[in-house]
Amino acid sequence: MSSAIIGGLLAITFILFVAYAMKGGNLTVGFFVMAVLWTIIGRVPFQQAIQEIFTEPVLNYGKTAAYIIFGSWFGRVLVDTGIAGSISRRTEKVGKKQPVLATLLIAIVIALIFTSSYGVGSAIAVGVILFPIMFSIGVPKTIAVSVFTMSIGAAMYVNNVLFVQFQVFFPKVEWGAHYQRFGFVAMLVQMGIVFLFILFNAKKIRNGRPEIVESDSDVAVTEVPIWTYVLPVLPVALSIFAKWDAVPALLLSTIIAFAATGNMKSYTRFVTLMNETAKHAISDIAGLLIMLFVLTMFQSAAVQAMSGFTGIFQQIIPENKLILIGIIAVIAPLSYFRGPLML
Repeated sequence: MSSAIIGGLLAITFILFVAYAMKGGNLTVGFFVMAVLWTIIGRVPFQQAIQEIFTEPVLNYGKTAAYIIFGSWFGRVLVDTGIAGSISRRTEKVGKKQPVLATLLIAIVIALIFTSSYGVGSAIAVGVILFPIMFSIGVPKTIAVSVFTMSIGAAMYVNNVLFVQFQVFFPKVEWGAHYQRFGFVAMLVQMGIVFLFILFNAKKIRNGRPEIVESDSDVAVTEVPIWTYVLPVLPVALSIFAKWDAVPALLLSTIIAFAATGNMKSYTRFVTLMNETAKHAISDIAGLLIMLFVLTMFQSAAVQAMSGFTGIFQQIIPENKLILIGIIAVIAPLSYFRGPLML
């Protein structure tokens, strides 16, 4: 099979995959089918494919999966122990008199929580607390959603759990002072944009119509010590200043959250809450983990299948990093709402 035919088949299957993803197709299924197809198209020997595409990448990703699990668990513990809710209620008190200031504070709270928390479950759990607060002080829904998502996005620049996922694709990049300088500057820039967005819509927020959202279930209000408000940023602080790995940093912060909120006074209560939070945290990200495992298969299949086209890509792709950054900045919106660059 000639290189032209192989290249054509790879391009056609990838375009079909992009169309499938844009129509809402399941990415886990899509990535797995693509991994199999590109293994066949690339004529990768059977035993080599079994070992280098469908085994080693998944096993090597185990470390990253552990980070994701502990990050998701920590986020769930912050919510279920009442720490996230307590921080939010303090912010709500400000909002009754100064809704714009309260919205700014809510954005900061969201960013601080997600510097260490991770997972769709944590995002939903925090959103369930904060969206009713924003609605109750008159923040329009479109503005509230934008503030929430952009604040989480800003925190992701310094979230070690997300960093290790990118590190799989860029192994030479290390979590250290060099990256942290970039990460914190990028976070501050994005938070600055969030603040400008809030101030730009200040009139809409002040004139907004307060909307009371009733909860479907009675949730007990839990009061926690004020000093526990620093716990969302403790894992990041331990990683930066004590040079701890993310796993022990997240684990220690989780244990402190249990202890500081009185959930370790009773052994039975502690074990029950520990099991419940762990179960919910893992179930929240179960689908994500499987998708990421399959993604590593597709990545390895792509490396094997496209190894003969390196010279062609070198001629097409610009070498100037500034030009590359400009191109990515321009086409980045194509990754939104299941766009082609989401892959």
